[in-house]
Amino acid sequence: MDVTLKRIVEASYLTADSAPHYRTILRYFYGQHEQMRDYIAPEEILEYMKSVPFFPDYSEEQLHQQLAQLVKWNNLIARQDMTNAKTVEEYKKKRFRYQCTPYTVEIERMLSGLEKIGDSFQGSLERSQFDRLLQSLSILEKEVDQSLSKTPEEYMRVWEDVFRYFQSIRTSTADYIAYINSEQTDQRMQTEAFLIYKNQFTTYLRDFIVSLQKTSLQIQERLNSLSGDKLKVFFQKLIEHRQSIPRLEDLSSSSEDWLSEYEGYWDSLCRWFLGSGSQRSELEVLQWQTNEMIRRMTRYVQRIGERQQHFRSRKRDYLHLANWFKESSGIDESHRLSSVVFGSMTIQHLSLQEGTTDNLHSDTWDEEPVLRTIKPRTIRYREKTKPGGFDSNEEKKQKQRQHYLEERKHEKQLIEKYMNKGVIELSSIGTVEPFIRKILLSWIGKSMASKNRKVKTDYGLTVEVKLDKNKMITLQAEDGKLSMPNAIFHLKKEGVK
Repeated sequence: MDVTLKRIVEASYLTADSAPHYRTILRYFYGQHEQMRDYIAPEEILEYMKSVPFFPDYSEEQLHQQLAQLVKWNNLIARQDMTNAKTVEEYKKKRFRYQCTPYTVEIERMLSGLEKIGDSFQGSLERSQFDRLLQSLSILEKEVDQSLSKTPEEYMRVWEDVFRYFQSIRTSTADYIAYINSEQTDQRMQTEAFLIYKNQFTTYLRDFIVSLQKTSLQIQERLNSLSGDKLKVFFQKLIEHRQSIPRLEDLSSSSEDWLSEYEGYWDSLCRWFLGSGSQRSELEVLQWQTNEMIRRMTRYVQRIGERQQHFRSRKRDYLHLANWFKESSGIDESHRLSSVVFGSMTIQHLSLQEGTTDNLHSDTWDEEPVLRTIKPRTIRYREKTKPGGFDSNEEKKQKQRQHYLEERKHEKQLIEKYMNKGVIELSSIGTVEPFIRKILLSWIGKSMASKNRKVKTDYGLTVEVKLDKNKMITLQAEDGKLSMPNAIFHLKKEGVK
């Protein structure tokens, strides 16, 4: 059975009815496990539970029932303690000491981490992580080139360093970008309080991009030089190290499974930095997202500045300007100040018509003035127009109409040439003109869209089309041949039954 389809019984204590009791007990076990104390006696747990303010009436019987339930859920392992039994009764009571299982340790470790995170994303854009990853890859490349003469344990340490830094880069950058793109952060950026942190944010992001650009190319070079053939021997060293660790369990994983696992890890590292043929690398996406964050912050700062400028009162500016005029010595100085602040009050515009003279030394005022009509600046103004005549095209219309009717008459005569008592059967007619073939095919197409298979033509006729799909014919025309089912056209004048 696939492990992803397996029910995780070890997580049942999180949603049970007495979840507060179970979680408190297992959190205590987790804390003792972190202090390297594995086996805990029930008396110690009972004393701890009674010290918790929320469980003042916690009983010993309740503790033993819940410990037994946690053993059933594979959260605890019970081990009988026979060393301190002083009487036969104590021995018969089967006194136990308990140890938390690896599943429980990982679940509590995850919950402890989630409690520290809170409701918002954390993460960071650490420049040092890329430098450390580059250093680890350089060590790996050096060891691969030296024919791998060290112990497998040392190579496992190098491998773990590479992927510890890589995992830190993936998680920290993804969490920080999610934090920046979250709705709460986006709303805070649109407030005026964000102006205080604007420089700090932009400097932080720019420094990260500069450091990333310095190290990313070197990391990509290292990854390209470490091909799959070189790493196969290195992966064998890692497999030897895993095989050297004694295990009592019957491990189902083989050397091929471990090799496939290491190759998958390495492929994910390469795709993150190098991408694939059809997809951009995550490194390029990270650079684009970081630049986009800087642009977004700049837009927010600009909008906040425009909003502040829009609502800012200019009363003080006007009072300060009025004080300048007040302190001026006379009217001439006031005029000069006004020309600087407001510009010239009366301006004369001169306009010259091109090509008035070829004399380069001619002055403007020596030329004849050009009179220009100035239109009123109002939307109601309309220029006066004089009524004019128009040409009658009645004669052209009559000629075009006559020409059209003659064409229709000629076409009708051509069609009647192929009629036999109001019927046209394609199998019995000979070679036809391309024009006739086009008309017949259009009648077939229109009839297919009609319920009664009838079509009205421009010649005052109603055509009923019947197709014989069992009989194939070849329609001869002047420009080619057409293989199609036989068709029979019944033509009648409109209004005639």
